[in-house]
Amino acid sequence: MASTTEFSRTLSLLRQERGVSQRTAAGDLGISQALLSHYENGIREPGLAFVVKACDYYHVSADFILGRTLSREGNMLTEQEILNAAEPGNILQGSVLATLQSKLLSGAVGVLFGLLGKLNDKASINAAAGYLGSAVYQLYRHLYRTAGANEAYFSLDPAACTMGTAEADMKLSEIQYTRSLRSLAAKKAAFPDLSNEALTAAYPGRCQSLTQVLSTADARLSGLTEKTR
Repeated sequence: MASTTEFSRTLSLLRQERGVSQRTAAGDLGISQALLSHYENGIREPGLAFVVKACDYYHVSADFILGRTLSREGNMLTEQEILNAAEPGNILQGSVLATLQSKLLSGAVGVLFGLLGKLNDKASINAAAGYLGSAVYQLYRHLYRTAGANEAYFSLDPAACTMGTAEADMKLSEIQYTRSLRSLAAKKAAFPDLSNEALTAAYPGRCQSLTQVLSTADARLSGLTEKTR
């Protein structure tokens, strides 16, 4: 089972999305309100029987309620399905979509750094962290600016931020990252097994997050290249 925290958060979000009180949901699920509260707050972990009941009640798959997929049916979503999920009126919108996207990225990044950790190469790990850190910085900075917050909070001048400073840092980090990996390859370093079977065994649960993120990005990028032909 996924972590109790992941399950409890999704369970609570699904109830709120359905628009029912904790008391009502508990009654429908055949348990006490106190027990449901414990489940939703991660105080207690439910048994398989309750998970099955909750899946039927909220019309979702076990993988979805455990935070292992964005698809309520338990399958991998296509790029277009993920884009459609953000549209008004779709069942996967707002806090549920944001929470699950966060889980997917968190899981994928966890696998990436786990693999880099097996190489025990400080340069590649720091370069990957720098790349991702600048990406998060840029996205948050855009949100911060658009929300009208005081940008004096940051030391980087707003003009420099809008002129691609973060993107430049990301490209430099990527260069450092690839150089480090090539250096390891030249030294005949033992790279981890990247087959699906090996990744699934080493990172159960999180491997599916990586697969989903890679599949979504690959479809999006392939679509971009098709448009340029």
